[in-house]
Amino acid sequence: MIEEKIKNGIVEMMERSAFRVPDDVLHALKKAAEEENGVAKSNLMAILRNLDEAGKLRLPICQDTGTPTFFIELGESFPIKAGIYSLIADAVREATKRVPLRPNSVNPWTYENPGDNTGRFVPVIHVDIVPGDKMKVVYVAKGGGSENVSQLFMLPPVAGLKGIKQAVINAAYNAGTQPCPPVIIGVGVGGSADTAMKLAKKATLRPLNEVNPDENLRKMEEELKEKINSMGIGPMGLGGRTFALAVHIDWAHKHPASLPVGVSMLCWAARKSVAEFLPDGEFRILVP
Repeated sequence: MIEEKIKNGIVEMMERSAFRVPDDVLHALKKAAEEENGVAKSNLMAILRNLDEAGKLRLPICQDTGTPTFFIELGESFPIKAGIYSLIADAVREATKRVPLRPNSVNPWTYENPGDNTGRFVPVIHVDIVPGDKMKVVYVAKGGGSENVSQLFMLPPVAGLKGIKQAVINAAYNAGTQPCPPVIIGVGVGGSADTAMKLAKKATLRPLNEVNPDENLRKMEEELKEKINSMGIGPMGLGGRTFALAVHIDWAHKHPASLPVGVSMLCWAARKSVAEFLPDGEFRILVP
């Protein structure tokens, strides 16, 4: 049955990402460890040992197993559409038991916890309808520490490029130790307030070995990364040259009177998974 195949595929995505980070993130962490010294190097080596043990023992990388978040490109001819929401929720319940994952969904008024990582608007699911008959699913286990330092800046348009850069640098400085650096920083510019934040979060999921196709934005990403790392916050906020593994920028057209800038961060435990589902429910996990 197609629904069961899709559910099993999503459970497998969540399970695999709980124990390991993608190869591009692992490579970046190893490279940073080679370039750092002292306490910064020790912190990165501890992170790498943690990743190694998590993989061997099949235990979650971090005690905070995150809020299950999905970005879905749903083919207009894919056989399941509206039903994908309940299907994903069922998969999250199953993964929570199987991995196991810490139940992180609580009622903000009563703090009642359903115990299965579901609830009102949880899991978080973003769906875009695209041409074709396949479904691409990008899953990220979004940790609370990195989510807590998300920032939205509603700048006056006159702030321009200088204001955008300063907002990103300020967000990194204000984050400090809280997001468990090193982090991947996503920046969303333009659109509305909610669009900027969605673009920022999605930008953190771009592979680290994939350059921005816009040359000007690519240069800005490198400039911001260099400036942020020069602040000396370092791994776990204890000093060093590696606060940001990368800065990724995306954008949207905007209202002339607004200049939204969203900043989102993904901690070093960048637990993400990517899979492609065919119309018959068969799937191929691409990452990790």
